[in-house]
Amino acid sequence: MANILAVDDSASMRSMVAFTLRGAGHDVDEADNGRNALDQAGGKKYDLVLADVNMPVMDGISMVREMRTMAGYSGVPILMLTTESDVNKKMEGKAAGATGWLVKPFDPDQLLATVARVLG
Repeated sequence: MANILAVDDSASMRSMVAFTLRGAGHDVDEADNGRNALDQAGGKKYDLVLADVNMPVMDGISMVREMRTMAGYSGVPILMLTTESDVNKKMEGKAAGATGWLVKPFDPDQLLATVARVLG
């Protein structure tokens, strides 16, 4: 069981991700933008972060860049879960420190398989 942070400005998307992950036995916290995610990560250690790219206040790529500088988060897997499939965005995400890229709408089995793989 892992502590996972799901970050998305869409409440319905956060709910679907959290429901899928909780069903597999994980503890899931939710944040509605990158800034709130960073605040939560500062007070709790997560084993995995799933984040949207396009969000208000702070986008996912900026969040990844900043999270990678936080104590204890240099090696934590961060998966981008987004409608964004542009190659340049993916390269920008990878350069910021994102571990992987999943395109929405996601398949629950694929999400769980990817989570299991990155958590090792």
